[in-house]
Amino acid sequence: MARITVHFHGTPREKAHRVLIEMYAKRLKNRGVKLEFHSDKLSISAYVGRLDKLKGNVLFLDEGGEMMDSIEFSKRVGLWKMEAMETHLAVGPAEGWPKDDGLRGSPRLSLSPLTFPHEMASSMLVEQLYRATEILRGSEYHKA
Repeated sequence: MARITVHFHGTPREKAHRVLIEMYAKRLKNRGVKLEFHSDKLSISAYVGRLDKLKGNVLFLDEGGEMMDSIEFSKRVGLWKMEAMETHLAVGPAEGWPKDDGLRGSPRLSLSPLTFPHEMASSMLVEQLYRATEILRGSEYHKA
């Protein structure tokens, strides 16, 4: 089974977001999801450069990316976990991703058509990953 790694540009400064991310990280610990925090002192190009060197699938969270509901997302998570290669989900820095296709056409995933601060997007992403694993387990967590 492949692992899913979530990459963050810096650790959240807001305590509430940090606490939420830590809570969901604990819940996801034994579910094949890992979190990595990269220094927020990295320039956007250096951060993208590090992500480009990763082996596996790299998806960038971006408001203009592919949107799906929680059920569709859980199916995608299930597929990622069955693949041979690791899947990397990257949350951008506060300034967002380069607009000049500095991501070289890499796939993009959207949590919503709305724009969120990157710390809030980070919290929402880890919650959605937890939700996806609960949907795949058949638990009562997802109420839709």
